[in-house]
Amino acid sequence: MTGLQGQVLKVSNAQPISGSMITVNGSNFDESVGLYLAFCVVPKKGSLPTPCGGGVNKEGVSESSIWISSNPPPYAEGLTKAFLANGSFSEQVLISRKIGKFDCTKVKCAITVRADHLRGSDRSYDLYLPIKIKAAKKLNNLSK
Repeated sequence: MTGLQGQVLKVSNAQPISGSMITVNGSNFDESVGLYLAFCVVPKKGSLPTPCGGGVNKEGVSESSIWISSNPPPYAEGLTKAFLANGSFSEQVLISRKIGKFDCTKVKCAITVRADHLRGSDRSYDLYLPIKIKAAKKLNNLSK
């Protein structure tokens, strides 16, 4: 997927099983703008992506929400992941069937990128890469 400013977003698996990690790669992002990378319910056009697995990650501890910034505010030093060369990143994101009360097998969910809370109302950096959760394979109960 390519964004309005030429940024590129790719995932290793767009149909994962719930509970699995997928690799999300981004390139050509503006390194002066901090981002949230997260697994979220797809919002109405023009709205902030929410709810998201892991919420807005200002603590740097969630596998479903990652704060990427090469120049974070002083209180966030050590909590963010810095961009790699040329505005790129490669992160692992946890995919879950449910985000809060929403079931991603019934509503649209996606890997999302948006400007961080320092530009919270700026929708120009939003990207949504749809994820379709695969049902886990059931084990057959074999008896002799």
